[in-house]
Amino acid sequence: MTRVCVCVCVCVCVRARARARSVPGSVFLLHFPVGFQLPRQFRGGPWASGCLPTPSYKGPAALEKARTAAQPGDTEQPCLVTCSPPLAAQIMGGPHHGVFLLFHVLCVSLTLSEVGAQSTKACARWCPLNSSCVNSTACRCNLGFSASSGEVFTSPSDSCDDINECAPPTTVSCGKNADCQNTEGGYHCTCVPGYELASGAPIFRNENENTCQDVDECQQKPKICKSRGICINTQGSYTCQCPPGFKLNPRDPKLCTDVNECTPGSNPCHNSTHCFNLVGRYECRCRPGWKPIPGSPNGPNNTICEDKDECSSGEHKCHNSTICTNTVGSYACHCRRGWVPKPGFQNKKNTTVCEEVSFPTWTPPPGIKSQSLSLFFERVQNMRRDFKADLTQKTMKDLIVSLDDLLKTPGDLEALNLSSRHQTATSLLTGLEEILRTLGKAFSNDSFTFYSPGGTVLSLVVQEPGSGNITVGQSHARMLLDWAVAAGAGKSDPTVVGILSIPNMQKLLSNSSLDLDLEKKAKLEECYESSVHGAQLRLLSAVNSVFLSNTNTDKLDSPVTFAFSHLPGTQEQKEHGPREERICAFWKHDGSNGGHWATSGCRILGNGNDSTTCQCNHLSSFAILVAHYNVEDPKLALITKVGLSLSLVCLLLCILTFLLVRPIQGSRTTVHLHLCICLFVGSAIFLAGIENEGGQVGLRCSLVAGLLHYWFLAAFCWMSLEGMELYFLVVRVFQGQGLRKRWLCLIGYGVPLVIVVISAIFAATYKEGYGNALYCWLSHKHGFHWSFQGPVTFIVLCNAVIFVTTVWKLTQKFSEINPDIKKLKKARVLTITAIAQLFVLGCTWVFGLLLFDPRSWVLSYIFTILNCLQGFFLFLLYCLLNKKVREEYRKWACMVTRNKYSEFATTTSASSSSHSQTRALRPSQSGM
Repeated sequence: MTRVCVCVCVCVCVRARARARSVPGSVFLLHFPVGFQLPRQFRGGPWASGCLPTPSYKGPAALEKARTAAQPGDTEQPCLVTCSPPLAAQIMGGPHHGVFLLFHVLCVSLTLSEVGAQSTKACARWCPLNSSCVNSTACRCNLGFSASSGEVFTSPSDSCDDINECAPPTTVSCGKNADCQNTEGGYHCTCVPGYELASGAPIFRNENENTCQDVDECQQKPKICKSRGICINTQGSYTCQCPPGFKLNPRDPKLCTDVNECTPGSNPCHNSTHCFNLVGRYECRCRPGWKPIPGSPNGPNNTICEDKDECSSGEHKCHNSTICTNTVGSYACHCRRGWVPKPGFQNKKNTTVCEEVSFPTWTPPPGIKSQSLSLFFERVQNMRRDFKADLTQKTMKDLIVSLDDLLKTPGDLEALNLSSRHQTATSLLTGLEEILRTLGKAFSNDSFTFYSPGGTVLSLVVQEPGSGNITVGQSHARMLLDWAVAAGAGKSDPTVVGILSIPNMQKLLSNSSLDLDLEKKAKLEECYESSVHGAQLRLLSAVNSVFLSNTNTDKLDSPVTFAFSHLPGTQEQKEHGPREERICAFWKHDGSNGGHWATSGCRILGNGNDSTTCQCNHLSSFAILVAHYNVEDPKLALITKVGLSLSLVCLLLCILTFLLVRPIQGSRTTVHLHLCICLFVGSAIFLAGIENEGGQVGLRCSLVAGLLHYWFLAAFCWMSLEGMELYFLVVRVFQGQGLRKRWLCLIGYGVPLVIVVISAIFAATYKEGYGNALYCWLSHKHGFHWSFQGPVTFIVLCNAVIFVTTVWKLTQKFSEINPDIKKLKKARVLTITAIAQLFVLGCTWVFGLLLFDPRSWVLSYIFTILNCLQGFFLFLLYCLLNKKVREEYRKWACMVTRNKYSEFATTTSASSSSHSQTRALRPSQSGM
């Protein structure tokens, strides 16, 4: 008995079911019906897979049926070879033949007799596809197929494969213009594309049957070439050609597209014509404003054109107020000399309308009351009334001469306040620019330079717009700019470029402020390591006002380069001091306040001995300035605040002492009291309001300056009375008496009041004096500061004389009272007395005369330190060093601490004091 392992699978055979057969050697074979065979890759192996010989069953029923079919003695064991569903599916020819799943394994024992019975069956059952049985024991492949083992084979694993008769080396010949096509079990011949058999048959067998001939596609399909294409038949194919003016589309070789003959680089027309591309052709035509030359047509490719003179032919459309000027290919309508385009009709070829140049209206700045300015504007109005276009140049000269007359002798203009003078300067600069720009349009391709006897210079250039750069200059300034910037966008009228240099304008622009942009200010503060509050300015050049036809000059497309000459009187000012810098600035208008200097958009390119070169991206009125930056010294500010605060405390203690201590009451105490009151009030005002934060002089700043003027003058007057009292005290002991109290008050408060009233009247007349851009103090304009420095200088000199005289007198008295006094003690007493008198009599204010000069910072330190100690020294000299005052302080201290005051100490002190009077001067009499 032979054991055969059978894999029982759930099988759904769609087309045919293979039959299983066991053979000796326990090899399980699959037998397929005719037309089916095991694929080549699975042949020759012990494949244990397939469908059951009996009809298939789904699910567990397959196993039950297999068990039922088993014979007695059969055993159920696992197969040695595992049956996998994918393999089974491939053996059966793929998923379309059935879905296989491994379910169980059944091993069936077959008897040898059964095996022998099966082997004697007909061979047709195992011959492969495309074969036939030979003698019932072998197989032979059909025609067109072959087996690997030979023509006749007996191995069930062999198969009959197709023979490729067309593969080389081949014995088949199909002939010319034909190809061999292999088929299953055979072959045939076909004509190559573009050819066909004469009979129209699709295939033939050999070269003898070859009648392949060319196919005429153009005749078969007349529209095979698309729009405008021409079909050309070729051997085995065809091509599409395009007519002239067209070309094949690279993306579609059957489509013809138009050729643009007018593309740049391939223009076939003459350069005097314009190429027009048409469908399949092109034309050469004359441009507008051109015409064909005599004998030349207008259109063909041999056309040649020439400019058409519309002006002489009368074909132009210029207004009768304009002049027609022929240009290449066109014409332009220009205003005649002395005429300008009418507003709203500018820069338009056919609609330009001109009117005669008129003198612009110029009104005085509002709110400015000046007889000199009114006279100037009266002369301007007369020029406007009598203006004639053909006398434009004379009018310009008269206007500049009138300006020089105003600035050289400004009269009451100098009496205007700072804001009014700056407003006047702004009005003059802007008005002159507008008038000169307008009157300059009356010129045509002309230029002139006028030097006024007063120093003002006008340089004017009027030309047609060009390309490149233009240079305009005279003795004070030179300018380099682009023509496109001068003319403005889209303008074809003559371009006006001018520079008006006004050296005398600095009289109106003095004491102007400088507007520092944030970046510049940050750099300065980083450089000086302190805050910067504006600058004090001085002019190195004339004020140069630049004007163009282009009025949109706030932001130019290309920068303008200037070279400004320095004024003759500024050579000695060229050396830079500390915190000084040469800058290129422009006058910036700021409404009712007039204007100020600014540097934004301008930078210096180079500095020379007599000129400075700078570059700006906008236009205005320019000048070269030397700026001395007002840098706040934090150390000096701290010393001032701390020192004055200490001085105020000491002065307040002095005032309370002089009012409350009765034993020291007298005429000298009255002088001390009022001196301390004046210094206290003046120092308090100085500490609170000396700085002008806004930069503009207003009522508050003027009031602070006036109060400081009065109280410091009063303090100096009481200082002078202090000196007089000291002198009379020294003399009175031996000769006479001092002044009465009412005379002291009259002199101490009356004299400074008279000086301040006179100064206020002067300031009101000139509208300037009290206050400046930095400090609420006296202005240096018109020498106004001498209303304080004059009396102070006189008082300090007098006190110095009194000081020397007093020390000399005291030296004599010391020698007479005690000739044997030690020289060292005598020198010490004299030194202390001299220093004390120096502070009390105000001699330290010698350093204060230059306090508000920004370059005297060393003297400022000395004065600040000494002046801040004045209150302390007054308290030390008149209170702490006075024995009576010390006794009163001790008495007050005991009363505060509730201790009984020692009458004995008082009596002893008085007795000692009385005794000392016979030997020497009292401390109060000696200045101590």
